[in-house]
Amino acid sequence: MTTGYYASGTEVRAACRDGRHTGQTSGLAQGFQQGNLAILPSAYADDFLRYCVRNPKPAPLLGVSEPGDPSLPQIGRDIDIRRDLPRYRVFRNGEPAESVTDLDALWRDDFVSFVIGCSFSFETALLRDDIPVRHIAAGRNVAMYVTNIETEQAGPFGGPMVVSMRSFSPRDAIRAVILSSRLPEAHGAPVHLGDPAAIGIADLSKPDFGDVPDIHAGDVPVFWACGVTPQSAIRRARPEIAIVHEPGHMLVTDLRVSMS
Repeated sequence: MTTGYYASGTEVRAACRDGRHTGQTSGLAQGFQQGNLAILPSAYADDFLRYCVRNPKPAPLLGVSEPGDPSLPQIGRDIDIRRDLPRYRVFRNGEPAESVTDLDALWRDDFVSFVIGCSFSFETALLRDDIPVRHIAAGRNVAMYVTNIETEQAGPFGGPMVVSMRSFSPRDAIRAVILSSRLPEAHGAPVHLGDPAAIGIADLSKPDFGDVPDIHAGDVPVFWACGVTPQSAIRRARPEIAIVHEPGHMLVTDLRVSMS
């Protein structure tokens, strides 16, 4: 079973932990912040932390674990990062090696977990303001694209920014910009809107990650910095092992989406 109603981050994590939910998390537990995951050996942790600090739009940090500790009490009281996401992607020397639903067989005492804010979190604000979020309505993952916008390097971590795209009527696009700008922990305001070619995207119907978007006539495409960016930076750094979330399969935290 991969879908269901979940009122909180705790409920989503429990469903992932016991195998009831293995699908993407967009639209789940509305009002709770979702996070991208990156797990690295501790030898890479300092450089990756600097990378996140230098690139707060694509990599707004929500939490960092102690080495070998699967809990992150600052963002969820019962988190076990080894089991609480629907699906994980494992990289070895920068190349995708396997996709798994838990990390029990892979966990190491030197692993440091980073949880990075996700644009799924501001979708709650859009839905509350009656702004259609079409990939949620269609039961799809959001479309994501590699751009020509370079991030600031830190040690071996660097590379182009990945963005997520949502299309809106012109009126709704303005409202989406205003609402998302109030949530810097969820990537904040967009990095671009309008012509995708201006940021190196040749064809919106061919996303690099996620699903093909549902774009209506007259829509304005709006692009937000995306937490897949740090995944791309990790691939460039080529650690012997790294673990991330499968695109769209996030950690749902206990942190509330704040619109202040």
